[in-house]
Amino acid sequence: MQVSVETVSNLQRRMTVQVPAERIEQEVDRRLKSLMKRVRIDGFRPGKVPLKVVRQRYGAGVYQEVVGEVVQSTYQEAIAQEELQPAGGPSIEPKVMEQGKGLEYIATFEVFPAVEVADLSQVAVERPKVVITDEDVDKVIETLRRQHKTFVAVDRPAREGDQVVVDFEGSLDGEAFEGGKAEAAPVELGAGQMLAAFEEQLTGLRPGEEKTLDVPFPEDYPTEHLAGKTAQFAIRVHEVKEPSLPAVDEDFAKAFGIEEGGVEKLREEVRANMEREVEQSVKNRVKGQVMDAIYKAHDLELPEALIKDEIGRLREQAAARFGGQVQGQNLPDELFSEEARRRVALGLIIRELVRANDLSVDPDKVQAALETMAAGYEDPKQVVDYYRTNSQAMSGLEAMVLEEQVVDWVVAQGSVTEKPMSFDELMNPQKEGQSE
Repeated sequence: MQVSVETVSNLQRRMTVQVPAERIEQEVDRRLKSLMKRVRIDGFRPGKVPLKVVRQRYGAGVYQEVVGEVVQSTYQEAIAQEELQPAGGPSIEPKVMEQGKGLEYIATFEVFPAVEVADLSQVAVERPKVVITDEDVDKVIETLRRQHKTFVAVDRPAREGDQVVVDFEGSLDGEAFEGGKAEAAPVELGAGQMLAAFEEQLTGLRPGEEKTLDVPFPEDYPTEHLAGKTAQFAIRVHEVKEPSLPAVDEDFAKAFGIEEGGVEKLREEVRANMEREVEQSVKNRVKGQVMDAIYKAHDLELPEALIKDEIGRLREQAAARFGGQVQGQNLPDELFSEEARRRVALGLIIRELVRANDLSVDPDKVQAALETMAAGYEDPKQVVDYYRTNSQAMSGLEAMVLEEQVVDWVVAQGSVTEKPMSFDELMNPQKEGQSE
């Protein structure tokens, strides 16, 4: 096998591979002789079909099959021989592909860029410092109360926070549209379950009232035929219900699996969970700053094949978030290209940081991460056992821990300052930004 490589650009390579005819013909003959024993052709006894007849009948197909396999195997052999690292699959162009002659083809592909680690001594990180107060615990318990609220029917106009039970049927230009009709649908005013314009117009209505609402759909609404249009909804109010929050008592604690210790034990569990959330959020804040810093510090030429693959993954994720209302192929590349480039660049930089600094997964940190994660579940042992017996899940956890070790290494090169903030500011970054 002869191989020659041409550098087309910084990342693109054109590799010509020549394979001797003997390698292909020997495999073709071997397969045809195997077929002689198995094929059935009129006029010949089973297993007695002459090789010449088998070659005439099946030779072309077997040749194509062998050539396809030889291209795949020799491509892998050639990149190993030339010590190349393709970033994505090749484009194969046949030059000579004829029975009795040697095989010659051109494989065009991109390679991974060389990454030179930048000076990271100027990386500056702000690490949030949070002290959880009793008031913070009170707020979380109040949130739990709201999550476990019930609704009680009342005879008065509906207001924000109420649940309004309605029949509705939507139409556009006088024609009903799919998904625009429901009976006895509970709508919690202010919860954002429906379009804001729909919920707002239910405010003030009483049980038994009927009304037609004009509801404009946003320009970016995922259902294309409704986007930017104003629909009419004929509604009838069955009931208006006001929220009723449970008392914080022993029964309330039992609802969260606490059989002994009552409210005090509940508060301990809530605080412990908040501490885990704080620890994870602080890690995420620091990681975000580090990733921003190393991304800005490196100017890489990126393989388009990797960017294209990443755009595909981001498109699939976006389509999944819309719950099937949007087909992924309808979302243009431009929506994802910037994020895809960032992800590809960070992946290459992190890989080089790991290699250059001889970083490897710390088993103790993997165990600690597993225990911390499992502690948030009702049966931590079951979670630990799942990861220990699922190699794919464990590989994902190890990759996450290795990435955290990279973050720690980068932080150690630069400087860290602590930034005091409340639990609410940490968990709700948008509020933090508003207060500055």
